[in-house]
Amino acid sequence: MEKSKVLVVGGTGFIGRRIVAASLAQGHPTFVLMRPDIGLDVDKVQMLLSFKAQGARLVEASLDDHAGLVAAVRQVDVVVSALSGTHLLIQHKLVEAIKEAGNVKRFIPSEFGTDPARMGHALEPGRATFDQKMELRRAIEAASIPHTYISANCFAAYFCPNLAQMGTLLPPKDKVRVYGDGNVKVIFVDENDVGTYTIKSLDDPRALNKTIYLRPPENILTQNGKSCLGKAVWECP
Repeated sequence: MEKSKVLVVGGTGFIGRRIVAASLAQGHPTFVLMRPDIGLDVDKVQMLLSFKAQGARLVEASLDDHAGLVAAVRQVDVVVSALSGTHLLIQHKLVEAIKEAGNVKRFIPSEFGTDPARMGHALEPGRATFDQKMELRRAIEAASIPHTYISANCFAAYFCPNLAQMGTLLPPKDKVRVYGDGNVKVIFVDENDVGTYTIKSLDDPRALNKTIYLRPPENILTQNGKSCLGKAVWECP
């Protein structure tokens, strides 16, 4: 089966670079959106050139340039957004471009964390992020854009080395904050696996208009060190 052509938006970010790598590794014709105003960010320029050397095609377009964005979208079958949490609502411009282009068979917006549809009880400041993700979901569905939502729960690099302590990536030296009784189960997922399974879902009809939950049983842990053992699975409820 011919592989879908994939456009990654936010391809130089923490998750985005892993999605680009997974797309290339799985043999998809891979396009990476490159902002014209990238300027003097040497690290990002070098990363983009590295993608190009591996076979990716760099597409110059801005999220503020509707016509250019539509032209970029029309070159591909699938759009994956990996924009950071501070840019979630700018994806409305991407939704409008996809709607006008009319050729996209799957859109994966930037989520990748906890399923916002199950976080109505969340407190601030996290609540604002979940509300923005739900706002975008409503826009996607109102525009009848084929989609898949990826829920990977907690990124391992952010929550494992620091023993799930907020505000630091370093392990605590003096004390550890325990949530509840320490037996609450949390799902930690390797970021490279997030990229891999995101790309695996693109051409899978079971994932169309569904939420994919990445829940490797061996990665379901508590602060007290208990885990649920078994094979890695992913679900389409």
